Amino acid sequence: MDIIHISAECYPAAKVGGLADVVGSLPKYQILLGHTASVIMPFYHSKFSHSHEFSPVFSGIARLGHTNFNFQVLELLNNQLGFDLYLIDIPGLFDRPNIYSYHDDTERFITFQIAALNWLNQRIGTPDVVHCHDQQTGFIPFMMSKVREYSKFEHVPSVFTIHNGQYQGQFGFDKLHFLPPFHSYFNGLVEWHHLINPLASAIKCAWAVTTVSPSYLDEIGYEMKGMEDLLRHERGKSHGILNGIDAEVWNPQTDPMLEHKFSLKTVDEGKKASKEILCRQFGLNPEKPLFTFIGRLVGEKGADVLPDIIYSISKFNPGEQNILILGSGEKNIEHGLLHLESMFKGSYCSHIGYNEKLSHLIYAGADFLLMPSRVEPCGLNQMYALRYGTIPIVRRTGGLRDTVTDIGDQGFGICHDQCSTFDVIHSMQRAKTLFKDPKAMKKIRKQIMQIDHSWNRAALEYVELYQSLKI
Repeated sequence: MDIIHISAECYPAAKVGGLADVVGSLPKYQILLGHTASVIMPFYHSKFSHSHEFSPVFSGIARLGHTNFNFQVLELLNNQLGFDLYLIDIPGLFDRPNIYSYHDDTERFITFQIAALNWLNQRIGTPDVVHCHDQQTGFIPFMMSKVREYSKFEHVPSVFTIHNGQYQGQFGFDKLHFLPPFHSYFNGLVEWHHLINPLASAIKCAWAVTTVSPSYLDEIGYEMKGMEDLLRHERGKSHGILNGIDAEVWNPQTDPMLEHKFSLKTVDEGKKASKEILCRQFGLNPEKPLFTFIGRLVGEKGADVLPDIIYSISKFNPGEQNILILGSGEKNIEHGLLHLESMFKGSYCSHIGYNEKLSHLIYAGADFLLMPSRVEPCGLNQMYALRYGTIPIVRRTGGLRDTVTDIGDQGFGICHDQCSTFDVIHSMQRAKTLFKDPKAMKKIRKQIMQIDHSWNRAALEYVELYQSLKI
């Protein structure tokens, strides 16, 4: 099969969250299954784009309403990603350092989608399936089936994956003319609750809809910012496929970002050495249990309760634990976390920002990973933690529910039901009790490192879904 993935993010070219990790891994594993898979994404003026070489393969014009944008399709040269990567350069829209959060994001991503289809329209032959990811590519299934200009794709299956349904990209009817001309009879396919909504359009028009975990598919049928009825109506074509992780990138035995690599046999020594490096770097005590949080500092991830958790457990249980935070996001959360450093020096520290190498070291050296998420469609951090022998402490939601079983239920993690200071601290107290039993810790570490969350399984599930859609 010839599989085309279209996305706003793809690791390592551009990353904000888990979307990039998925799109940067799934095509590689589909190729290993004997298929052809490639990725189309925007060309951002980023460190990646300035440090790699590209070759132009197509030039064209994308018409956005009454404005024409020239664009080029660039192929990554010296490619070691395991799949072909094509970036669409649209001057005036994507020649900026960031991926999102511009006032004209609607215009940017509609133009990107039009440019992608314009290029595919000129290519010889058609793909066997077009797989779109999140609302930034949400109009592609509609345009493939209802815009006459793209009638070539009318019988090409489209699959749409919801990585995070909280972001829907809706806008007013005053911008409807940005889409290529189509019969007004089809207006209902791009509208939801009196707004143009690319996420709703994709759910209506894609041949199949997937979510990144089975539990998330169940949850969004009851809570998805007003789109619950639509999700329940389209449940028949919806599938929950749990994400995987790239077992080559996330492998403590070969990880180039680790000074002390380790295997199942050497996990105790390897984690101890990595923990000592971390504790020296941040002024922490390596003899104490090390709790960490890695990710976006936003309410969706439960990060807004972190300052209160850190203050409460550090004040009332001083010296009993270390806490290390890595992430960036809402400024009030960042400021709250930084403010606590002087109060609990020697037991708590934070690194505000994104640091890929440090994240690998933390997974390797930490004892426990905190994930108190309010919303977690799948979650990859808990899978990375398991791979590196770090025990996840999670709220039972979305993919966290699907991947972590509590030690009280003959499992290997620590789970709680609410995103609250009380629930998280109670779980941390349970973790500290576990930490005092080295034999039990060692047993769990060896158990979780052997759990297979690689993309092999998920890639096969996607291919089977594609094949079921063939006419």
